[in-house]
Amino acid sequence: MLSNFFSKNVVSVESQKAINVFLEAYRSDIFPQGPLIIAQAVTMVIAKKTILIKMSLPFPCDGELHDIAEQLTEIVQQPVNFDVEYHVEPVREHSIKGIKNIIAIASGKGGVGKSTTAVNLAYGLIAEGCNVGILDADIYGPSVPTMLGLKGAKPSSNDGKLITPLEAKGLSAMSIGFLVDDANATVWRGPMASRAFSQLLNETDWPDLDYLIVDMPPGTGDIQLTLAQQVPVAGAVVITTPQDIALADAIKGMAMFEQVKLPVLGIIENMSYHQCENCGHQSHLFGDGGGKRIANEAKTELLGQLPLDIRIREDADNGSCVINENSTGEVALLYRSIARKVAAQLYYQLDMRSPTTAKVLVE
Repeated sequence: MLSNFFSKNVVSVESQKAINVFLEAYRSDIFPQGPLIIAQAVTMVIAKKTILIKMSLPFPCDGELHDIAEQLTEIVQQPVNFDVEYHVEPVREHSIKGIKNIIAIASGKGGVGKSTTAVNLAYGLIAEGCNVGILDADIYGPSVPTMLGLKGAKPSSNDGKLITPLEAKGLSAMSIGFLVDDANATVWRGPMASRAFSQLLNETDWPDLDYLIVDMPPGTGDIQLTLAQQVPVAGAVVITTPQDIALADAIKGMAMFEQVKLPVLGIIENMSYHQCENCGHQSHLFGDGGGKRIANEAKTELLGQLPLDIRIREDADNGSCVINENSTGEVALLYRSIARKVAAQLYYQLDMRSPTTAKVLVE
């Protein structure tokens, strides 16, 4: 009886071989050398007639693993699923309790959808399998409270010293908009705004977070430089539109990060195209190919291109999120794909565990 139990729970040699061959040959944007080269503790077991591939990975990627599992199901003619533990590690030392990695979302100018992208990127990372928070550093125009449906909400404190962040559908959030009326924040001078942001970051009782998304104020002035220098940011993502003026400002933003020695993980091109709801035709209202061009010139990644879609605007105004409202929709899947790429770029560029990290040999 015991031998029969084990035989039923062991993956056949043929299936194991087919799965290994597929995974060794698999390549994508987030797995340029395949998933097995970065996976740890890989095993296969049978559970309720499903092949479970267990492994540990260094960044979240539930969406792509789901797609891989569907392909493997077709190959072995048996249900295949992944059971993955994500071990995200900090790539930069800092003293902020609870936070592993801080990612700044920036833009050279306003009006390119930076805050909307930051919120949806945060939810995209949650959907991919990790713990995420968002900090609204746009002191002069805090819009994150509205986008999270928390406008008018006030945070509390458990000990009278640290502020407890608010929670919106699994996302931990802090913003000056929770503490100060919008009209008052807009008249602050630079040093006052910088001090306020520093307090928000350091005096918030953050839960254990794999990533803290920081929605930076637009532009490349004194406050942006101060924040980039004072905050232990691991990497930055620059938001732009294809319009020439926006692209020029995005280049300035990347130059600012280069000046303060902060790695740019990539560029997101927002409002890249408008897709007709009736025929599916894509119209490039603000130009075409600009994000790819400046990414190539800066030797960084074009992380994704997002459409000009009324649903994104409506969800932001209503305090909801396109990923939460329609998790399998085209726009939601685009945000999730970009989120995976951001997490992957952070790992490949900066994590000491990465196979692309140079190794020092002592002879």
